[in-house]
Order: sequence, then structure tokens, then C-alpha cells
Amino acid sequence: MSAAAAGRPLSRARAWKLAVRPPTLTAAMSPVFVGTAVAISQGEFRALPALAALSGALFLQVGANFANDVFDFKRGADTADRLGPPRATQMGLLSPTEMLLGMWAMLGLALVCGVYLAFAGGWPVVVFGLASLAAAVVYTGGPWPIGYHALGDLFTFVFFGLVAVVGTYYVQAKETTLLAWLAAVPVGCTVTAILVVNNLRDIDTDRATGKRTLAVVTGRGATRGWFVVLCAAAYAVALGTMVAGASPAVILVLLSLPAARGPIQAIRGDTRGAALNPVLKATARFHLVFGVLFAAGLAFS
Repeated sequence: MSAAAAGRPLSRARAWKLAVRPPTLTAAMSPVFVGTAVAISQGEFRALPALAALSGALFLQVGANFANDVFDFKRGADTADRLGPPRATQMGLLSPTEMLLGMWAMLGLALVCGVYLAFAGGWPVVVFGLASLAAAVVYTGGPWPIGYHALGDLFTFVFFGLVAVVGTYYVQAKETTLLAWLAAVPVGCTVTAILVVNNLRDIDTDRATGKRTLAVVTGRGATRGWFVVLCAAAYAVALGTMVAGASPAVILVLLSLPAARGPIQAIRGDTRGAALNPVLKATARFHLVFGVLFAAGLAFS
């Protein structure tokens, strides 16, 4: 049991670590690994842009986590009935002002990385970068938060899949290819699967607070089916990248099947509520394992 869960006071450092949510950082890392692997396979690898893309992605992810923490609290979505991991603002560990300052600090650091990448990749990087910065805020903030209007799954697929993978490849190669776009699809599927578990767990509390996620709109049965479809599509498209020139070594991705089995069985078995918290962690782990193996297979080309 964590100190927060046991009611013991947390240090400031541990409060900020709680707000960072380290297990979620795999969502930022895996797309960069895959985009860089495509660059390696095409002979376009450039170390500094790849490192800047990884750093920027991590800063964006942390900034988005801070934004979700404070905006969900302000909108009343995080209540005493919350089933997920504790949130720093909701627990009173950090004030809304502190969390907002942390959010802007992280987005500022992401912007610094983006400035370098803009010089390395040109004006398209400016467009992608500004859109990603805005998306980190409007997912739960602003007058019409995306995550409250059943668009979270699409948003996650586009920004953490397509934009992240293709953008990472672009800043190294200064062009896009069919292989880069195809390689982005499985990453988008597996990262969206993480959100699906999160929203499946929170169906009842989200409905009670007026947060209309796709899971709330479609119901538990459809959400469970959607999770399985995402996982199946990730493998199908990953193997299908061979038609666009990927090495047959992409079959390495099949070694991630044991990591997928547990979450799929739990979701199909109608696991509910707080019992989905371990499933959420397992799905994030699957996303990372899948991404690393997929990237390794792509890099062999």
C-alpha cells in the first residue's frame, strides 16, 4: 500500500512523482522507439533529433498528466469515489496553482525541444508541435475538453500513434513514407488500448460526473470488444508492414503475445472497477513490450 493510500503524509518530491505518473511514460517512449526504428531501416537515423523527439515527448506526456490532474479536479471528475490511482490535486497534496505551474513548465520544456526540432525538420514540425502542445491542454481543459466528449480514443490514436511515430521519423528523414505511416498504426492501437481500460474502469464514476467518454456512450460490452479489436489490429498491421518494405524480422512482435494475454483475458472476463487497476498497468507494460519488439524488428531492415 502506498503512503497516500495509507493516509500518511507525502513529501513534496513524492507528491510530484505521484502527479508525474511514471507508469504512463511508456506511452511517450514507444512511439519514438518505433519512429526511430523506421529511420534506422531507411538509413535516415539522426541521433540528436531522435533524442530531442524523445525528450519532447516525455515533457509533453508529463505536462498532459499535470493538466489532467488539475482540470479533472476543477471539473469535479475526480471525487472521493475515484477508483484509479490517487491524484495529487484531488488529495490536496499539491494546489491547483502549483499543478498549473508544473504543467506550463513541462510544456515550456517541450517547446524548447520543439524549437530545435523545427530547425532540424522545418515548418511541418512547427505545425505538429503546436498541435501537440494544444492537445495536451484541451484534452481535459478549455471550454470543450476532448476527453469529455467521447473523442479521447481518436485523440490518443492520432497524437500518440500517428503524429508521434511519423513526426519522429520526419525530424530525422525530412520526409514521410508509407512504412512510417503503417508503423504508426499499431502503436496508436496499443496506446489507445491503455485509455480503453482506464475508461472501462471509470464508466460508473464518469457517468455520474457527466464525463462522456466513448466507454460511457457505448457501454461495457462494446468497450470490451473495442479493446480486443485494438489489440488484434495492432498485430495485423504490424505484420502487414512487410508489404511496405519492413523486414520479416517484424515477426518479433509476436513475442509480445504473452504480455497481451493477461489484459485480454481480464477484459473479456468482465473485470470491473478497481480490479482493473492491475490490468491498466499490464496494458501499459504490453504497449511498451510490443513497441520495443516491433521497433527491433523494423530496425533489422
